[in-house]
Amino acid sequence: MSESRVTPAPRNVRRRRSLKLLASAFMLAALATLAWWLLVAQYRSETDNAYVAGNVVQISPRVNGTVVAIHAEDTDLVAQGQALVELDDADARIALQAAEAGLAEAVRDVRGLYFGTGQSAAVVAQRSADIDRLRQEAARAEAELQRARDDYARQESLYRDRFISADALQGRRTTLKAAEAAHAAAQAAIREAQSALVQAREQKSSSEVRVDNTSLENHPRVAAAASQVRAAWLALARTKIVAPVGGYVARRSVQLGERVSPDSALMAVVPTGDFWVEANFKETDLANVRIGQPVTLHADLWGDGVIYHGKVVGLSAGTGGAFALLPPQNASGNWIKIVQRVPVRIALDPRELAEHPLRIGLSMRANVDTHDRSGKVLATSPRVGGGIDTPVYADQSRAADSLIARVIDANRSATTR
Repeated sequence: MSESRVTPAPRNVRRRRSLKLLASAFMLAALATLAWWLLVAQYRSETDNAYVAGNVVQISPRVNGTVVAIHAEDTDLVAQGQALVELDDADARIALQAAEAGLAEAVRDVRGLYFGTGQSAAVVAQRSADIDRLRQEAARAEAELQRARDDYARQESLYRDRFISADALQGRRTTLKAAEAAHAAAQAAIREAQSALVQAREQKSSSEVRVDNTSLENHPRVAAAASQVRAAWLALARTKIVAPVGGYVARRSVQLGERVSPDSALMAVVPTGDFWVEANFKETDLANVRIGQPVTLHADLWGDGVIYHGKVVGLSAGTGGAFALLPPQNASGNWIKIVQRVPVRIALDPRELAEHPLRIGLSMRANVDTHDRSGKVLATSPRVGGGIDTPVYADQSRAADSLIARVIDANRSATTR
């Protein structure tokens, strides 16, 4: 009986063992994949269609001119306010001198207006005093007239009673007529003085209208001349083209002796450390991406050994194709659906950027951790702070204001300083 038993061949035993091991391996791999998906993959959105972006500040002249000096080349590091290009400034200097002379003349003319107002007030006071004096003289003339009338009346009574001669009465009549003439002259002088007072008051009002509620500095005539000085100063200052921000020079195209205009692109300045990443995610990968989620990134420049940490700061309001120069026209008959990509802006850690600098346009790989989905898909309030600005042009305006103040002070009278 023992000899009749069939023992399995060793080869079949090894085959079954191998199949069991292989099935176990597949099962373990499936379980590991499932665990990886449940614990990691479903909370990740990844793309390698990501690139470093940053501000590229175009340097253009603000006035026409001929280039006489160039102080920066490609790859140079420049500071904010540093001169990059200089234009011929001969014409601008002449215009500034003419504007300064015009301002000085306007200041002196306005000083004359204020002086004329004072003179007009003095004339009004003088005319008023003249009227008071003439009224006193008219009162004396009226008293003399009344006395002459009384004397003539007494003399006429005496003449009728034949106590005086006709010659004596004629003398009193002559005196009376002289008194009447003097009285009439005094009244005419008063009327003339009153007319002169009215005219003086009108002249005073006309003078006051030109300077009423103004000072020397803000008088319209001085303000107009000051604006000409400011424009001429800025035109001169703008012949020296400065860097609005600090950074690295790129795309220098200007040449010495070239005639440039405000629409000419001379070079560009890329601010240092002001970089972010534009990651283009497939629309099917954005369901769980929110503002504020953390992101890990790798740059092809530095390899996988360098990890950048950032966060999502915003999602574009449209796909890349919608903002392309030639947007796709999907109403044609030969339509093929293509998965669109949406740009996502990712901020980078400045300290990591300082340790491992990046350049605009470098390729990146972005991996967004979507565990926390409490953030917003789109911003719900305006951004506060941040951005980019420059004070260099405001400094030019302040220098123009200082020049205007010096010119006004130099032409101000000693009594108004």
